[in-house]
Amino acid sequence: MEQKLKGALNIAGIVVFLYLFLASIKLMGVSFQLFGRGFAEQLISSYSNPFVGLFTGILATSLVQSSSTTTSLVVGLVGGGALPVEYAIPIIMGANLGTTITNTLVSLSFVTRKEDFRRAFAGATVHDFFNMWTIIVFFPLELKFHCIQKSALLLTRAFEGAGGVTFTSPFKLAIDPAVHSVEFFLMKILSLPGIAAGVTMLIVAVIVVMMSLIYLVKTLRSLTITRAGVFIDRFLFRNDFTAFLLGLCLTAAVQSSSVTTSVVVPLVGAGIISVRRCYPVTLGANLGTTVTAILASLATVSMAGGQSVNTVGVSAAFAHLMFNIYGIAVFYPLRRLPIFCASRVADLATKSKKWAPIFVFVVFFMVPLVLILVAR
Repeated sequence: MEQKLKGALNIAGIVVFLYLFLASIKLMGVSFQLFGRGFAEQLISSYSNPFVGLFTGILATSLVQSSSTTTSLVVGLVGGGALPVEYAIPIIMGANLGTTITNTLVSLSFVTRKEDFRRAFAGATVHDFFNMWTIIVFFPLELKFHCIQKSALLLTRAFEGAGGVTFTSPFKLAIDPAVHSVEFFLMKILSLPGIAAGVTMLIVAVIVVMMSLIYLVKTLRSLTITRAGVFIDRFLFRNDFTAFLLGLCLTAAVQSSSVTTSVVVPLVGAGIISVRRCYPVTLGANLGTTVTAILASLATVSMAGGQSVNTVGVSAAFAHLMFNIYGIAVFYPLRRLPIFCASRVADLATKSKKWAPIFVFVVFFMVPLVLILVAR
């Protein structure tokens, strides 16, 4: 009886701290939006050069911490005629990479535990390297042959007649009230200005992330010798297909690949799943995050005479989908490459912990910003 009560309390604790973890991840994104969204929107409007567009997508999404936000904004600009599809595609590619900053930041909370940090950082950066290698291969191909744009146009023709579709994530319905309460308290009751409120939110979010992760990792590690641990290993991550499906469905429901991959990182850090098994989850998450932009694009479609018109926004959303499908088609068979890169970077970061924040700063902020300025 005592053992059952302890198990029930552990499960209840996991639910509570997982909620706090997810809410803090969302709060972190809101905090960055308060002092980064306007800048991100200005960046996205600069599309005169495809290289500028690519690095704009990385930087803007790193600031907003949500590829769904960036791609939905891009889809809206394309649907409104403010941004041509061919210039939107590089931004979407960059957004795919920029969104991985969240799970990479989450992995830094393991920095005080060497082996856990090595596993967690590898599990986080494998997402980074999948997107990096996909960009390296398909960005020049798109510039030369427009393969992603052509595929997106074919899908757009196939979906003519669809429109007005919306979806509200049940996870967002559960998490948003807590996030909005913090935002209301800081900005309305305390009357903090935008940047001050954003900084305060960021500090609170980081503290809650670290506290919830400490508890989750401690509890999850104990699950390795329980039936719950067996369930996670045998069913949720039984093979690549179930892991991929988990990442796809969870991200489609949450409408954020950052949340999905950030939830998986503690499992990798605790040693419950391997980096190898984490990889198909990130692929599924990448595909699942395209759902938000597709739904947003369908909502922008207008009808005339029973026929869909103004479907360019849909084409931009499908370009996001095709970019990820092509990337998975190439780098699932070649999965050893991103896994190897992530493992080597994790080994380097473990030997000298200063390399982890340097990696984040250089990849997501310094390089994109410098290259944007140079390309202009």
